[in-house]
Amino acid sequence: MKKETSRREAALQPSIAVELGGIKLKNPVVAASGTFGYGSEYEGFIDPAELGAVSVKGTTLEPRPGNPPRRICETASGMLNSIGLENPGIEVFLRDYLPGLNSRGVVVLANIAGNSVEEYARMASLINDSTGVAGIEMNISCPNVKQGGLQFGTDPDMVYQVVKAVREQTTLPVIPKLSPNVSDIVAIARAAQAAGADALSMINTLMGMAVDIKNRRPVLGNIFGGLSGPAIKPVALRMVYQVYKEVDLPILAGGGIINGNDALEFIMVGATAVSIGTGIFLNPFLGRDIVQGILRYMKENGLKNLEQIRGVAVD
Repeated sequence: MKKETSRREAALQPSIAVELGGIKLKNPVVAASGTFGYGSEYEGFIDPAELGAVSVKGTTLEPRPGNPPRRICETASGMLNSIGLENPGIEVFLRDYLPGLNSRGVVVLANIAGNSVEEYARMASLINDSTGVAGIEMNISCPNVKQGGLQFGTDPDMVYQVVKAVREQTTLPVIPKLSPNVSDIVAIARAAQAAGADALSMINTLMGMAVDIKNRRPVLGNIFGGLSGPAIKPVALRMVYQVYKEVDLPILAGGGIINGNDALEFIMVGATAVSIGTGIFLNPFLGRDIVQGILRYMKENGLKNLEQIRGVAVD
């Protein structure tokens, strides 16, 4: 009798499962790359398998030591980071970290970054030849060394070239992560779509800096860093709104999400799933709290699935 009651209760629960560019997620909450490590860093707080997916630490073709310190500082309603993609390299990730995530049932997005089209393509090929990665998130806020250091993600032509190169090397879903440091985010999104992207991740951090008035020097060792946290949420919402209206691709949206209401705002401007980053540093249980917050809202409003509210705030 108890089992029968449990089944009935489960059947009455709203569905929060979503599909992001062909990747099935049991809930729409994704841990953003660079904020959740490889999942094991949060052991004792939350099982990474509770989340819809984990986008692992940004990975490059070769190991990188990262930028000189200081690499993180707090700002009003957010933080600046200039880690510099410190990581052990793609081969170490695939060999040493991926199996552990797979054994725990985590849906894994591999976040890749490179300094040339060839580096991105090579990593995509290596990932495609392995098993256990559900999709490839492309960090295109990286300097193209063959184009004088101009970021891939700020030029539609370069976006097209690098996404197309990755698309040709893998059958996995390809998800470029768009930079907000552009004048026309829709043009960038369209270029990614034309090159064969399956979904879009947006937004990456905004460029910023901080000054230590005592030492009269920039706080960060690299001078500039990426601004994240609640301070950027209005910018992220605006960009997701714009892209959802003009581009027919599912969106993994994030920027300053620290509770369930924030996540719902992004879904209402078109997001299929949401990514959480800086908020995890404030609350390691954030992913679980957001799932519960979304479910609570759905029950209170008689919603059966997230499709009923996706994009409702978009004209």
